[in-house]
Order: sequence, then structure tokens, then C-alpha cells
Amino acid sequence: MSDASTFVLDPRLEGDSFPVLDLSLATVRLMDDARFPWVILVPRRPGLAELIDLDDAARATLWAEIDAVSRALKSLTHCDKLNVAALGNMVRQLHIHVIARFETDAAWPGAVWGVGGERQTYAAPQALRLAARLREALAA
Repeated sequence: MSDASTFVLDPRLEGDSFPVLDLSLATVRLMDDARFPWVILVPRRPGLAELIDLDDAARATLWAEIDAVSRALKSLTHCDKLNVAALGNMVRQLHIHVIARFETDAAWPGAVWGVGGERQTYAAPQALRLAARLREALAA
């Protein structure tokens, strides 16, 4: 089985997000769109494209990490709904989106992808503060 030592994050994911922390399996990153509190989890294993590419134990670990991240994001944002998805149409590398949604957000009730208007990038201090809050919530 391949391990994290040969893992390379897709450059598009790296360029569109800020690091938050590494869990036992997945790296957690904050997507750079301030309109939506949005994180991704990327299992640190090379060559993964689908959830079914993980063995049973790794898949169980990933689901536990998705659960923890989802709970932390909901606790921090008090969102109306969480969207959790693994699409991979634009970036093949397996990654799971966890998005805090609000009835007042720019895309509600539709998907955040393809929403009219420009992406609103975070100012670096704002992203760093949110990433720190996520780390604290996950440590609790």
C-alpha cells in the first residue's frame, strides 16, 4: 500500500486553498472563497480518484475525519446546512468538500459551483484566523 511519503497535492487544489492541518489520513484545506466557509479533505495517499479506491479501514478513517470537520465547521459558523460532496470532475485527485451553507448565501439553494459573480478571495490574515479557529475546534 502506498503511503503519505509519496503523496503530492494536486496543484489546482494547492493554489485554490490554504492549509489548515493534517489529520491521521487527510490533509484539511480552506478553499479560497470568502463567500462560503468551505474546506476540503484530501487523503494523503497517491493515486486516489474515488472513495472506493480506499481500503475499508482507510475509508472508515476518512468518514470519521469528514464527521469531525463537519461538526467543527457547523460549530464555528452556525450554518443552516452542510454540503458534503466528492465530485472530482475538474480535479481528479480524491477530495471531499465540506461547505457551510446559509439561506442568505450567494448560491442558495443551488450549488456553489458556477455561482454568478467573482470568487471573493480571503485576505491572508482572514484565512489564517479561520484556519486557526478550525484547528482549535478540531482539537476540542
